This record gives sequence, structure tokens and C-alpha cells, in this order.
Amino acid sequence: MKISQSFNSEEIAMLNKEVHEIHVSLYPEYFKEYDIEKVNEFFKKIVSTPHYYFYIVTDEGQSLGYAWLEIREYPENVFMKSYRSVYIHQLGVKKAHRNKGIGQLLMNFINNFAKENGINKIQLDYWSDNESVGHFYIKNGFKSYRNYLYREVDSM
Repeated sequence: MKISQSFNSEEIAMLNKEVHEIHVSLYPEYFKEYDIEKVNEFFKKIVSTPHYYFYIVTDEGQSLGYAWLEIREYPENVFMKSYRSVYIHQLGVKKAHRNKGIGQLLMNFINNFAKENGINKIQLDYWSDNESVGHFYIKNGFKSYRNYLYREVDSM
């Protein structure tokens, strides 16, 4: 298996489909149905943006999964010290290839990516009802340090 950087918006959009469909199934009130053309256009606009990085796992010419990363810079302010992080926007493995170590391979790659860029923090968020990915991230040493909560506004 090989992990390489990609600027191919169409391939990234196709790999994004299963991740997006999980989001739609869990939270249909927030997520639109997957539209390959619109998703491709979105990725086409950002794939070459300097702080975004897309990596694809391939094996024998077949794309198995991907990671969408961002290097974030948090400037010092009156409340917090400055720091940098690698933010994982999305990490996805095609359903047919899950539970075969590909997600772990990507996590190890992301850890090395952070080290190579002099960054000592990796951040991410995930939708709380997506329990399987929550277990995966906890298994990989992620800890919750900030929680986002919501409630619906009561109708009067």
C-alpha cells in the first residue's frame, strides 16, 4: 500500500462519498444528499490551497481511502498562547476495505506528517452519533478537551 498526496479533486470527491453518506444517514437535518458534481467543484476550489493537504491510500492502482488535512495556525491572543496543529477534516476508508489496518496506516502517516512539519498537536472532530469512528479515534490516543453542545430552540 502506498500513501501519496493528491490534487485530483474528482478522485477525492469519489472517496468522500461514503463519508458524506454516513453523515447524511446520521444527521439528515444538516447534510444534503451527495452530489458528485458539486462535491467535485468544492474540492477543485480548495485542493491546491496551501494549508490543505489531501492524501490517498492506494494498492495496486486502486484507491482505498483518504485523509483531508489542514495545518492550522492559532495566533497568540490575550487568552491563549499561539500554537499550530494538524487538523483532520476527514479520514475515510472505503467500506469494502475497512478493518484491514488502512485507517491505522493513515493515522500513522498523519502523525509523521505532523512531526515532519514541527507540529505536536493533531486535532479533529466527529459527529457524536458516529460511534465506530469515535472508538477508532480513542483507540488512537485522542482525548476530548472541548465539547460542542447544542439544543433546539423551543417554539413559542
